[in-house]
Amino acid sequence: MTPKPLKNTSDTLDFAWYLDKAVEKLVFLGGISGIIFIVGIFIFVFKEGLGFIIANMDIAEFFGNPAWRPTSDEPTYGALALIAGTASVTGLAVLTAVPFSIGSAIYISEFSTGRTQEFLKILIELLAAIPSVVWGFIGLSIMNPLIIDLFNVPIGLNVLNAGVILGLMAAPIMTTIAEDALKAVPDQYREAAEALGATKWQVTFNVVLPAAKKGLMSAVLLGVGRGFGETMAVLMASGHSIHLPTSPFDSVRALTATIAAELGETAIGSEHYRALFTLGILLFIVTFFINLTADIIVRGKGDR
Repeated sequence: MTPKPLKNTSDTLDFAWYLDKAVEKLVFLGGISGIIFIVGIFIFVFKEGLGFIIANMDIAEFFGNPAWRPTSDEPTYGALALIAGTASVTGLAVLTAVPFSIGSAIYISEFSTGRTQEFLKILIELLAAIPSVVWGFIGLSIMNPLIIDLFNVPIGLNVLNAGVILGLMAAPIMTTIAEDALKAVPDQYREAAEALGATKWQVTFNVVLPAAKKGLMSAVLLGVGRGFGETMAVLMASGHSIHLPTSPFDSVRALTATIAAELGETAIGSEHYRALFTLGILLFIVTFFINLTADIIVRGKGDR
């Protein structure tokens, strides 16, 4: 018996071809949209802040003066204290997050198995899902009285509070990327070391960590970028006081918190408004270079 010919075979092939092309275009638009959005944000921020940079900005005052007084009779736009506040909080956050993150990644990747490993991964993902404002409330209502009682200081909203909170916020992304870097190390490395009689700890610290060092560095840098651009938690936990920090118990104000707190109260197009966008340009440039450095490290991590 001869088989019956398929009906509408050409129509089916045409539909599949058009569907394939439509999906291809949709995926292309989805991919290119990220670049378009970044370029659009870049143009908007620089357009708003460029007027202040050209007409009003004194580079020596902006980077060397700690006085930020945009609403006084004689406005002063010194960003040194804001930069120092951001750097101190981010630096303490890195010191807090790196040991916990790298340690967690090592345990999850090299020592835990089965349900324990899956549970820890889910727990880290849940930690990353906590909103920034919730972390801010933790710093305000829990860390604040705790720091006052433990260190006998008048106020607990300071560099220490914001740094610990920011470190806890940056830890999940550091842990996830660090774990991926450790998992990317070929099993042959581990098997060869174990065949020579190395213990699990010796394999981890003498073979796996050196092989994954570039991935671990990129994890730290991306965590720094995450902390550098954080706004709400830093605004609520740092004390929001403009001065150069001399100890972890000093209240500070960050660049992001300054923009968030003042932008809604300024007249659009005013000198103060453009100065805030200049702070945004500074943040954009710093975070861009942090992420660019991390990307360069990630692309070169195969060159061991």
